Amino acid sequence: MTPFGLRVRNLRKSRGITLKKMAADLAISAAYLSALEHGHRGRPSWSLVAQICDYFNIIWDEAEELQRLASLSHPKVTVDTSGLNPTATEFANLLAHEIRNVPEARLKEMLNYLKSISGRQ
Repeated sequence: MTPFGLRVRNLRKSRGITLKKMAADLAISAAYLSALEHGHRGRPSWSLVAQICDYFNIIWDEAEELQRLASLSHPKVTVDTSGLNPTATEFANLLAHEIRNVPEARLKEMLNYLKSISGRQ
């Protein structure tokens, strides 16, 4: 599941809307919406994010946050370490191989650290 998919799913469920109804209301397939929620599809388009914001009557900061989550929700990531030091390349490769084995608490620590250095907290 991606951060965007989790947020959309929580919005939908908190309002008591079925996946099938939301998909029909947005004129997309239920299979696509399910795949988007579960992280089996790539980033949604800006227009779909805007449709979802309209659907849930989300404005301003919350809409901006949903767009930010969409931009960070591609389930297949490529990390370009060309031009960086060998440690960065080793880190990226080990993370790719071992991310499934990293405990949730450690992932959160690493995520919070990355957010702090990028100014995204």
